[in-house]
Amino acid sequence: MGKDINNDNSFWIRFRSSMILMAIAIAAMVFGGWVLFGVLVLISMIGLMELFRVVGVNKSLAGAAGYAGGLVWYLYVALRQLDMAGEMNLQIIVAGFTVVLLAIYVLTFPKFNSEQISMVFFGLFYVAVTLSYIYMVRMEECGAYTVWLIFIGSWGSDTMAYVVGRKLGKTKIAPKLSPKKSLEGLLGGIFGAAAIGVIYALIFREQLSTEFSNPMLVFAIVGAVGSIVSQIGDMAASAIKRNKNIKDYGTLIPGHGGILDRFDSVIFIAPIVYYLLYFLKA
Repeated sequence: MGKDINNDNSFWIRFRSSMILMAIAIAAMVFGGWVLFGVLVLISMIGLMELFRVVGVNKSLAGAAGYAGGLVWYLYVALRQLDMAGEMNLQIIVAGFTVVLLAIYVLTFPKFNSEQISMVFFGLFYVAVTLSYIYMVRMEECGAYTVWLIFIGSWGSDTMAYVVGRKLGKTKIAPKLSPKKSLEGLLGGIFGAAAIGVIYALIFREQLSTEFSNPMLVFAIVGAVGSIVSQIGDMAASAIKRNKNIKDYGTLIPGHGGILDRFDSVIFIAPIVYYLLYFLKA
């Protein structure tokens, strides 16, 4: 009896957190612009903190360099949106960031090990750069409609994969990493995301036809590819946690863990959606 009550409480905690997250996501996407930009900067900083905490650098000089690197990247994104970026680009940011990290590594030796410095470098791309693509997609033509492909390919795919995997899942694809992941669930997520993409494109066909000659086909392709990438991203996040013997990245979101636990699939899919839409335009 007590176990059932605990399960019920856990379900409702997760449900409430999901509803709050969904409301924030919808509001940020609808408003777009600087509202979305600010939300993504905040999420990225929290995500970096969670990642750096895994290797013990979240409150160190190396961690501070990582946060600064993320902020510089978002500054570049903002300046580019305002056509004020000038000669500043990703290569310059990466080169400067690399020099700063190596200087910290050398000048404070042996305070940090190579894994910690590598994780800070990795975090710039894994968290800040990838999440910023949500803003980039939203600011494109038809971005108010196409940005939802990121969530169709991630959260929509996760839902369909879970449902199909629970009902039909038999063939394990990574039993040591994620025992509950099955080939049937993976395929269910792919086809499910593609189907949701088609339905979404049908509903907004008139608005999307200005950018895409065949919105249904484009959204089916992006949904399917996005699903594959998001599921890889989900398992990659699980691999990092298993290597460090932790269950969640954080406790910020009751019932879900941290920011990275909830956005692990979104992180990977956002850049893919951006470039797929670029190449599939009419």
